[in-house]
Amino acid sequence: MNLSRRNFVRSSALLAAASTLPVARNAFGQLTEAGGKPSPIKLGLASYTFRNFSRAQMIIWMKLLNVTGLNAKDAKDHLPMDPTAEAQAVSDYEANGIHLHAVGAIYFQKDDDDDIRAKFEYCKRAGVKVIVAGDPAPATLPRVEKFVKEYDIKIAIHNHGPEDKIFPSPLDVLKFVKSMDPRMGCCIDVGHCVRAGTDVIEAIKAAGPRLFNMHMKDLTSFTSKESQVAVGQGKMPIRQIFEALIQINYPGWVDLEYEVHGDDPMPGVTESFAYMRGVLSGMGYNPHA
Repeated sequence: MNLSRRNFVRSSALLAAASTLPVARNAFGQLTEAGGKPSPIKLGLASYTFRNFSRAQMIIWMKLLNVTGLNAKDAKDHLPMDPTAEAQAVSDYEANGIHLHAVGAIYFQKDDDDDIRAKFEYCKRAGVKVIVAGDPAPATLPRVEKFVKEYDIKIAIHNHGPEDKIFPSPLDVLKFVKSMDPRMGCCIDVGHCVRAGTDVIEAIKAAGPRLFNMHMKDLTSFTSKESQVAVGQGKMPIRQIFEALIQINYPGWVDLEYEVHGDDPMPGVTESFAYMRGVLSGMGYNPHA
């Protein structure tokens, strides 16, 4: 692959930043990773980030990034709905040490048992316990809840910002699920959350045990969807988000969803993970432990 000037500049900046991180040497004089408590924050990847690339390419990049947690979507061949093709994808991930922890976004628009069951079967075959649901019609929620109980798979409704007339904010999701089964909850997309005018820290605390997934991104303007940048370049309060997640004992994953530069995502993805790991290191945690 050609190394563009932008890639070179960003990569050089990351190497320079990495050189300032604390390191140690073992008894043989070899460089070792800096110490710290195991991180309570698990950093993963939303496969939509690599929507223009194949599963094989994404796996290679995940290895380079040292990321093992994946929230997979039926995009390209990442996690096809066809059972045979899905089984091959699951096998490929397992063979490469990649853990599927969620699927989505999956859309529940039909108030129909067969349609909803097919989607739960898809998730059951993948071995995941969280479905990130995109804009489910409110009328379908009681029927979806029935399958949540049957399959013991959580539903994490994704907020989609001010363009979403039903679930712009995680707080809107909570209004619909507050009296439902405790496995009915939300996926907080931090970018869409702040664009909806909601304080993301307060949203995390309000969701509490109903928070099942996080989509991480960064913006330079909390009113502009087009202002997305690599995590750390914008205004998102990353450390405060991590602190709030730790405060509520969040057990799930924080999945990077980098939606810009779809044809050349790796520079921004690399920078985003480097920044988030740097924040965790600054908090006294070892982000790889």
